[in-house]
Amino acid sequence: MKSIYINEDLAAIREQVADYVAREIVPNVDEWEAAGAVPRSVLDAMGKLGFFSLRIPEEYDGIGMGHVATVAFAEELGRSTSGGFTITVLVHTDLAMPYMTNFGSEEAKKKWLPKFATGEAITAIGVTESDAGSDVAAIRTTARRDGEGWLLNGTKMFITNGGIADVVFVAAKTNPDVKGSRGISIFLVEQGTGGFSTSKALDKMGWHSSNTAELILDDVWVPEANLVGEENRGFYYIMENFQNERLAIMGQAVGEAQAALDLTVAYVKERQAFGAPLWEKQAIRQRVAMRQAELDAARELTYHAAWLTDQGEETVRVVSEVKALVGELVNSILYECVQFHGGMGYITETAVERLYRDVRIHSIGGGATEVMLEEVAKRL
Repeated sequence: MKSIYINEDLAAIREQVADYVAREIVPNVDEWEAAGAVPRSVLDAMGKLGFFSLRIPEEYDGIGMGHVATVAFAEELGRSTSGGFTITVLVHTDLAMPYMTNFGSEEAKKKWLPKFATGEAITAIGVTESDAGSDVAAIRTTARRDGEGWLLNGTKMFITNGGIADVVFVAAKTNPDVKGSRGISIFLVEQGTGGFSTSKALDKMGWHSSNTAELILDDVWVPEANLVGEENRGFYYIMENFQNERLAIMGQAVGEAQAALDLTVAYVKERQAFGAPLWEKQAIRQRVAMRQAELDAARELTYHAAWLTDQGEETVRVVSEVKALVGELVNSILYECVQFHGGMGYITETAVERLYRDVRIHSIGGGATEVMLEEVAKRL
């Protein structure tokens, strides 16, 4: 469907991403799933092609686009049928990199953003801990002043790109004597820094080609220049970037759901049962049609939320609605798609089986549905 939110430039970018995904990603997904990682050479190639530059300002070798571009980019990546590949890219471009783009010093931006744009340096964001997910204020990792820098101690859990990132933006408590939200700061930590290590990749239900690790910070010293933005403002930076993060992930979810529906329509038009293609069964084609209608509506709400954000509007409510709605809808759609594939939908060699596992995280990660609904309810 054509969208009023997609201009000529974005349409061209979507076409380029779609072509790249079809040529370079889809044929290799099974191999990367088995290997448990996306090759660094793929990330290098995407960086060189400019795919990592959409949200980086032009003065730092970027393209300088907004949230609508993020959703469009994420949707096309989502059509790859590999959530692990897609999230590997989006963590770099939209979950981690914005901490430098939006809050970094001028000196830090000049140093890091060109490297982020080309893929020379891949990023991750270290906020979540075993006892602190959506409740960011509850993190226990600490940072205390030490000479001309900071000493970080703690652990981070479920960190996407944690084992492959060159740079991790780590949230830590810098003032334990105040309310949690008022005493958190963000630090740039480079791989190879003394005391900084990662566990082996964690096994997951889905996203098998995505590296997910535990981060360990044991007296990790970073210089004052590695403090991102203002001291004790980290919680507010995280809350601000949550809107971008949720839009990116739900753009991914929309793309994944559309890919699944496309695969399902093709399958039921070919699959013979009781002397005719399954598509000839009115109940099946009408259920698929309803799912498509629901997805079309959800897609437009997602783009509308991104557009409102680009206009500078307050969008916590609408973005929370998108995260809750799409996160649940994509799970429901994939349930139907597996059902209509019958036994083949339960076989690991099929894309819908992989997508079924991959999309389960969308009602959890980036803000659980229940948390999102509370954000909406507070604003009703």
